[in-house]
Amino acid sequence: METIEIQTGAKPDAAVIWLHGLGADGHDFEPIVPELRLPPAMQLRFVFPHAPVRPVTLNQGMRMRAWYDILRLDGGAEDAAGIRASQVQVEALITEEVKKGIKPARIVLAGFSQGGAIALHTGLRHPAALAGVLALSTYLPLNETLKKEAGEANRKTPIFMAHGQHDDIIPLARAEQSRKILAGAGYDVRWKTYPMPHSVCAEEIADIAQFLRGVLA
Repeated sequence: METIEIQTGAKPDAAVIWLHGLGADGHDFEPIVPELRLPPAMQLRFVFPHAPVRPVTLNQGMRMRAWYDILRLDGGAEDAAGIRASQVQVEALITEEVKKGIKPARIVLAGFSQGGAIALHTGLRHPAALAGVLALSTYLPLNETLKKEAGEANRKTPIFMAHGQHDDIIPLARAEQSRKILAGAGYDVRWKTYPMPHSVCAEEIADIAQFLRGVLA
């Protein structure tokens, strides 16, 4: 998978794999790296992959970068095959980081919107304990299969879920439902909302930085 990589130090000992949203690409969150203002002592590798180009049903079949097909906005039918295919690709990215000397416990999976859904789906099923999961403006896909497929190693992995109070793409109520499912299953979910639409704001970036400092210190 084609990726963009940014290192904050010469010898990174941790990695953040960050998945973009529908129709964007790996460049979308490049600017957030300096905005996080992480301490110089934190030497990280940020990996921003490009999702495959595929037709998206919701957008009249238009081809664009997408982690899976979107059939409808209000939930219901999901592209399970597409979600699982992207899970395999993200697992391969984790494996690449491990080959470079980064331990799984020093890897954070992050994502916005559709990318956040894949970060949640993959992180909770990964066989080795990860440092954390960042799920921004998103929801939990295929939640009915989580109980059967969950990886025991990530039962205690910190999850930061953040959402806009005025999100008209993925309604706040849908994200809150996902949070309740995760919390009810015993996951460590840190939840925050912001007065914003389907986007990222300065206060949220500061909270993301605090989360990363906490799980990768």
